Formats: sequence, structure tokens, C-alpha cells
Amino acid sequence: MVLVIVVAAIALLAGLAANRFLRPRLLSEDDDTGMAVKDLVGPLLTLTVLLLAFVLVTANGSYGRAEVASRGEARALDQLVETAEYAPEAQRAKIQADAVCYARAVRRQEWLAMADGHSFPAPSVWSTDFRQAFRTLEGKPVFGMLVGADNKRSEEREERLTQATASIPSAIFWFLLATLVITVVALSICMPRRNNRGQLITLTVITALLTTTLCIIRDVDRPFGGIIDVEPTAITEVERQATRDYLAHHTAGDLPCDPDGNRLGV
Repeated sequence: MVLVIVVAAIALLAGLAANRFLRPRLLSEDDDTGMAVKDLVGPLLTLTVLLLAFVLVTANGSYGRAEVASRGEARALDQLVETAEYAPEAQRAKIQADAVCYARAVRRQEWLAMADGHSFPAPSVWSTDFRQAFRTLEGKPVFGMLVGADNKRSEEREERLTQATASIPSAIFWFLLATLVITVVALSICMPRRNNRGQLITLTVITALLTTTLCIIRDVDRPFGGIIDVEPTAITEVERQATRDYLAHHTAGDLPCDPDGNRLGV
């Protein structure tokens, strides 16, 4: 994001310099004439609309799918905890404890890693424990429900991790940035050198608008980092409920993990 702002600022300064030194060689008209303010706004309006549309598509795509996946994963984990109530006491305690530790690992560790587009191994430790507990329940009615809820949790987690990576290729982003530079420089050259306060203000506003748009594109393409991000609200609530259910029959000291979701003793 800082790179976008710096490059846009350099483009604006380069364009103003070109207007001062290059324009007299390219145009033979009176130096006090040039594009009017409405002429500056007109050509950029189409580009601005296209960029904003691109932002909307990106926001409703990558960001929306990331939010849906995170909520779906939380619902599946909550269903897993509730279904465990129908399991024998030993398996119930293990599944609910693993669910608490899984939620902690996702919220405290994997969420931070996703800001850089990466996963984290800690949640996988507890999902493996889930399956080990399920094996002791084969042949019982609760087995199918537990496996179904865990499969749903796994699918939603995979989708969440997929959306954590940038969906816009770097080449497209650099192309948009190059388009911004060319547009700003071209409009700067067309401005008159004198009596151009209105055009200068308009060009600065347009540059700021396009830069902001490109920054928004960059930000929403990474839904778990930046200003516009998906918060771990759903998984935090499931962690709270799972902890409450577990503590109804056990103590906090019986949990096999620390507050960050790391297995104790490892």
C-alpha cells in the first residue's frame, strides 16, 4: 500500500514537471490555455468507474468467500462440540477439549499467519486428534454425525486458507499501477502552465481517488490482513461455548493445550 502511494506521488510530481518543461515543446497553443476542469474529470471518470467495479468484484469475491468460510468453519466446529454430547464420556471429553484447543490455535496463531497468506500447523494437530477419537466410536450412531461435522470443518478451513492468498496476480496489479502513472502524467502534460489552480486541484483529487481505489483493491484482496479484514469473531464465540461445555464436567487444568492452542508438553 505504501508503494502505491509513493509511486502515485512520484507520478504526480513527474507529470507536473513534464507540464512545466515538456509541454512548450509539444504544443504550440497559448500557454494560458489547456484542458478545463471538466475535461480533466471526463476521461478519468470511465477509468475510475472501472476500477471501482473491480474493487466491488474483488470485495464480493475473495473477501466475501473468506468471511463465509470462517463462519462456516465455526458452525461446523460448534456442531462437532454439540454432537460430542451424545458420545461416551471419555470420547466426549477428548473431542470437546480438542475443539477448544483447535479454536485457540486458529484464533491466536493461524489468523495472524493468514495475514501473510500462510497457514499454521497447530490446528492440524487437533484435527488429527479428532479423527483418533472418532475411530473408537466406529459402529455407533454418533460416529457418522461426528465425521460429517468434521468433514465440513475441514472443507471450510481449506476454503478459508485458500482465500487468505492473493487472488489478483502480481502482473495485473502492476499493470493497474502503470495505468495510474500513465494517466496522471498524461493529464498533467495537458494542463496549462499558468492560471491552472482549478485544474491542479482537480488533478490532485483524481490522483488521490485513483490511488485510494488501488489501495482498496490491494487491501480487500488479502481479507485477513490490512484495514479491511475478516475478524475471528465466529471462532472466538465457538471457543467460548466449547470451553463452557468442557468446564461443566472438567477443570481448565485438564485442557491439553495452552492459551495459544499449543499442545502441552511439546
